[in-house]
Amino acid sequence: MYFKNIFESGSKEEKIKSVELLSNTTDIEILEFIISIFDDNDIELRGEAFSSLLLNDNNIADILIKNLTKPSKNIRGYCALVLANRKDLVAIPKIIQLTDDESAMVRSCAIGALGHLKASEAASVIRKCLNDPNLEVKKSAIKSAIDIKDKDLLSSLDILKDISDPEIKSLIVLARKNL
Repeated sequence: MYFKNIFESGSKEEKIKSVELLSNTTDIEILEFIISIFDDNDIELRGEAFSSLLLNDNNIADILIKNLTKPSKNIRGYCALVLANRKDLVAIPKIIQLTDDESAMVRSCAIGALGHLKASEAASVIRKCLNDPNLEVKKSAIKSAIDIKDKDLLSSLDILKDISDPEIKSLIVLARKNL
């Protein structure tokens, strides 16, 4: 396919333009290729892939959900975020499963996605992630607790009051205002 040739030998600008041009495709092979760009070293290309999938007016939830199980942590994490930003509520159960992922980045993305989706059914996994060993996952869990406005969850944030991270302290203050 033409776009694969561009990615093998084209300039960065040509690569970005080709991803832009493919933003409304329904072709599964092309969609899989765009998703594979989440593993590219170039952050600008990854961002363009994200935008392309986000702006796609077609129902591509199934292909994005399928990619939540790929070996690549980048693909799992970014697909969860694309699904959340597209408001694909059908993905909530699969995104909940990612809160147990081996990668802290994926757990953080999944928790953030659940908050963005206002997935109140995810309150128990958000609560679990408040105890995650990774600080970024904890931050995402606090933000998601605020987003879903679960009073029990918000009141349980006191377990984090001894963490010295200034962002966590600010989030807890914000959470208390939402009680």
